[in-house]
Amino acid sequence: MLNAAAARGLEIEIRERPQARTLFEAAEILGIDPSGIVKTLVVKRSDDTYLFALIPGGRSISWPKLRALVGVNKLRLPEPELALAATGYERGTIVPIGSTTDWPIFADETIRGRRIAMGAGSHGYSLFVDADDLIAAYGATVADISVPEVR
Repeated sequence: MLNAAAARGLEIEIRERPQARTLFEAAEILGIDPSGIVKTLVVKRSDDTYLFALIPGGRSISWPKLRALVGVNKLRLPEPELALAATGYERGTIVPIGSTTDWPIFADETIRGRRIAMGAGSHGYSLFVDADDLIAAYGATVADISVPEVR
């Protein structure tokens, strides 16, 4: 992962952290707002290709918005074994940096201008990166693709 980040000119920080049971617990451990934790969701298209959706904590994918942006009628979250095969990472650790395939990235617009925490490729670690640098390094599409989570 460090080599993949360096190859794209990305400065990242990887921090060890204890396991958290909730988003709020993870945010407290990391000393950041829950919205600063960004989930990398691998999304399967009907043609068996994938994309990454970067969604901030406290928000969920808006499937209608993402489908419209991608220009497809069907998208879904794959089974854990398909996500692992598509990225090389287990669910809960997925990050675009160092993925076995550079799938297109769609980032929710609310992460712009922030330093964010993400999965780091293995359990017990978080990766910090400037969202704008990540977006630029991967040519991510930035749009409104999320909605507030319903509790």
